[in-house]
Amino acid sequence: MYSVKNDYEATLRVATPAVEKLEGNAKAQSRDLAVLYYTIGSAEMYLGNEKEASKSYENAYWHYNNSISMKDTNGSRIRSAITGVNNITVACLNTQHYKEGKKWNDRTDSILYVYRLRPDADTEFCDHYRARIRLFNALTSYAAGNHAAADQAFEGFLTTDYAKTEQGKLDANDYLMMAHRYEEASKNFRTLDHWIELRDMKLTLDNISLYLVPKFKANYGSGHKDSALYVANQICAAYDSALVWSKRDDTAEMATIYETNKKEEELARSQWEVEKREHEIARQRLIGLIVGVLLLVGFFGFYVVHNRRALKLLQSAYGQLEEATTARERIESELRIARDIQMSMIPAGNLESEGLDLFASMTPAKEVGGDLYDYFMEKNHLYFAIGDVSGKGVPASLFMAQVIRLFRAMAKHHYTPAEICSRINDELTENNENGMFITMFIGLVDLTTGRLDFCNAGHNPPVLGGDADGGNFLQMIPNAPIGLWQGLEYEGEFIESIKGKPLFIYTDGLNEAENPQLERFGDEHMLEVLRETRFTNAMQVVEMLKRQVEEHRAGADPNDDLTMMCLKVG
Repeated sequence: MYSVKNDYEATLRVATPAVEKLEGNAKAQSRDLAVLYYTIGSAEMYLGNEKEASKSYENAYWHYNNSISMKDTNGSRIRSAITGVNNITVACLNTQHYKEGKKWNDRTDSILYVYRLRPDADTEFCDHYRARIRLFNALTSYAAGNHAAADQAFEGFLTTDYAKTEQGKLDANDYLMMAHRYEEASKNFRTLDHWIELRDMKLTLDNISLYLVPKFKANYGSGHKDSALYVANQICAAYDSALVWSKRDDTAEMATIYETNKKEEELARSQWEVEKREHEIARQRLIGLIVGVLLLVGFFGFYVVHNRRALKLLQSAYGQLEEATTARERIESELRIARDIQMSMIPAGNLESEGLDLFASMTPAKEVGGDLYDYFMEKNHLYFAIGDVSGKGVPASLFMAQVIRLFRAMAKHHYTPAEICSRINDELTENNENGMFITMFIGLVDLTTGRLDFCNAGHNPPVLGGDADGGNFLQMIPNAPIGLWQGLEYEGEFIESIKGKPLFIYTDGLNEAENPQLERFGDEHMLEVLRETRFTNAMQVVEMLKRQVEEHRAGADPNDDLTMMCLKVG
């Protein structure tokens, strides 16, 4: 918090004892220590203590390397290291330590190279940081006087996809303004008003300094006088409001001080009149002198306080923007990564094979979710699974990806559904620091005989059709969800044949879907709909239930991920 507010002394007071305490803890995570050392180093750098900052940055780098040397199943450790070392580069460039910034930019490039070799490397993440590295190379080369190398690095930046985005064009202006390429910078600034409006950004003093002032300089430097005048008018119009807002607290504080002093003076005057009436003329002169001095001091204090605050706002603006931008980019990157992981891990929704009709659908409630489905054909045998991870968002989606990987690995070894549940549980309970778990239904169908072997790990009971009622919930052994307790032996079951009987599996995003009155779709209503639906094919059943849920919600946002699978053998 102190770091975001640019209160660097307070940052050091909090972060220094925290890192000392963690260094003495054998269970401390290297990633946590790396972030703390980076925070301390940046505070030192902005305070002008370059040597101390360099020591802290080296400690952060050591811990980032230690973190990525450990098991990194989904690449999150190395992505954190890339982001962290890149942020060190930003701090060096913000404080105009370009030589030091080049060193850390080169280190970012080295770590990114290693990450790009991973088969699961996220292409958008790689493009984003490749763009930042090339842009920072341009800045450091230009600062060192090597303008040809700077232009070459900047041309490399322009070839990236990130450079073509609205944010990328605004970032490019850091170099264009430094290199006095005002014409190009002014073109990039044309999207600034839309960018500000899209984020509903308030034009405070620091935002005026960060965005409008450089836009004015770019238009003025490129000879676009009308555009420069327009921006100048924008600055003037926004400056009054921003200044009034900034002054408000200072003015109220100074008024309180003045009123207090005035009351004290009046009391002193009354006492003086009672005790020393014969010195009336001298007293009035003295009081007048005191009032004058106090007013002079008060107004001078107001002037100093206001200007000091305004200066601090302007000085801290770039750092605040960089930190906010980095945080936003990190969140957006994580969401994109999680979405890519999630959608790349699940198979196609439709599977048609001789003697088999299968269709599945998954709809996350948020940008990413924790539901999953999967299937795996092995000659005339079909492995299939559906699951619901505890929690939502990025952590749930990453946990889901790990479960799918384990399910496929176990299925390829021809384990039974119960054995698969037991082995996945043993893997997930090891180092499960976040206490996440998943409910699953895993099945194995012999397409020749119709035999279904299955294991239910705390999941909703499927519905099996083909009986006199038109379908009923399966009665199953109540196994525990996967990931809670190590060493559990899951118990499996079987049905001799499900040939000609549709099997419908789902997550609780179906039966617990709520309308604006918070009324649930419900198990009984779901069963009633299935019984009344004449089976044509698996896709028809899933799509029909999806429409029923949408009608039930009546415009309400989904409260959970919705995943469904229907299959029929024979």
